[in-house]
Amino acid sequence: MKIGEQDWNLTQAAPHIWRGHLEAGALPAIAQAVKDEGGQLVALWGSDDRHLSGGYALHVAFITANGLAWVSAALMEDPSYPDLTAIFPQADRMQRATFDLLGIRADGAVDQRKWLRHGAWPADSYPLRRDFAAPVVRELDAYPFIRVEGEGVHEIPVGPIHAGTIEPGHFRFSIIGDRTLKLEQRLGYTHQGVEKRFEGLDLDHGTKLAGRVSGDSHSAFAWAYCMAVEQATGSVVPQRAVWLRALFLEIERIANHLGDLGYMGNDVALSFGFMQFWRLKEDWLRVSAKLFGHRYLFDRIVPGGVAADLDAAGKGELAAAADRIEAEVRELKAVYDEHATLQDRFANTGIVKPAMAARLGLTGLAGRGSAQAWDARAQFPQAPYEQLDVNMATQRKGDVLARAEVRFAEVYESLRLIREIIKRLPTGALHAPLAAVSGGCEGLGWVEGWRGEVLVALRIGADGTLDRVHPHDPSWQNWPLVEVSVLGNIVPDFPLINKSFNLSYSGQDL
Repeated sequence: MKIGEQDWNLTQAAPHIWRGHLEAGALPAIAQAVKDEGGQLVALWGSDDRHLSGGYALHVAFITANGLAWVSAALMEDPSYPDLTAIFPQADRMQRATFDLLGIRADGAVDQRKWLRHGAWPADSYPLRRDFAAPVVRELDAYPFIRVEGEGVHEIPVGPIHAGTIEPGHFRFSIIGDRTLKLEQRLGYTHQGVEKRFEGLDLDHGTKLAGRVSGDSHSAFAWAYCMAVEQATGSVVPQRAVWLRALFLEIERIANHLGDLGYMGNDVALSFGFMQFWRLKEDWLRVSAKLFGHRYLFDRIVPGGVAADLDAAGKGELAAAADRIEAEVRELKAVYDEHATLQDRFANTGIVKPAMAARLGLTGLAGRGSAQAWDARAQFPQAPYEQLDVNMATQRKGDVLARAEVRFAEVYESLRLIREIIKRLPTGALHAPLAAVSGGCEGLGWVEGWRGEVLVALRIGADGTLDRVHPHDPSWQNWPLVEVSVLGNIVPDFPLINKSFNLSYSGQDL
């Protein structure tokens, strides 16, 4: 596979997914080639491979003109690699987390502060190393926030414990008057050792854990995990199951967009919008529970297929629900469009300009609101999306209003896709046994979740259990852009701006 003028000796592992190995010193060159072609870095993670090769490895996934390129570099006993943040700034937090968990160092990185560790384990302990033993002594937590000083500058610390039932995260505002001069985030409070927990699990239990990395993206993570398992084992999934997976993913996308459109109305004091969108979301979740046995479709996607079907009566009920939801959403959009206060608060608030979005790797629905035209369903479609002709929704202004417009358009498109899937749902089996594992193997799954691209890379050991799993949520790329979007905005607009992104804490804290 060529990127730029060079052939990087990558081989196709699956439709739109390429795999290769190279020297650590070549990482900046391939990263620059991807950047020059207009691509982006999607994920960066490490692994302790001493039980296999005597060393460690760094893995990087890039999105390119030809699809996803997954490259790995073997590292020595004292593991290090060249810093990539000068090319792709979104690598910063991923690099810092990789050091905290594995001791793999990014040489030349400007920011080498800890990221996930907090005070939970000593600096010389690395939980994802095979010889890790849970330490008894914890270090004091003294995180060096970047201070802004000067006449009239004040700090407002928010969190990590919040007033609502949301996950913990710390936001430190530097303000002049009521305007935000700087925002610095500190996350990692929901770190639960998820990647460590994958080690040694059988493939079925791994599915359950993958689907719970970020609960509001259950179908996306479960499908990406199963895709990786099926790729690694060379297993074939029945066509009916593949189409049902897409149905579940679109149902999940609609549920999240409905809830967030309501929350965004609530954050500008339009309680009517909040109540109406959440009524619609509740109706939608009840349909999911009735037809598939779970409001959020947990454990409906399994290795080799799916665990729920849709009969003729269910098709009719789902189609009727889709028609009803669309009619009401269109009415509510007219309310939002004509509500002067809402439009005043949404427009020109929380702007991420297209050039900044491209520079920092903004992705998913937030990226599409800033003219970043990436949607794996449309550009690099996995089955059955190659037969569905997905229409990608984009906006250019990059403000709260643009992100709301993308959400409305994606609700309509997902409802259209659901009707198309119902109409074209093939007959056949729901599940096929996985092929036997005869030796170590690896795979990668890549799904366009409702926030953006969800990636799961894994290695299965010769005994058939999971050896290493890395789940990646698009919130990794997008959290730093929240810091950018609030600059110059009044502090009371932060909840609205934050909700317009609605990023995951647990999805990146792992």
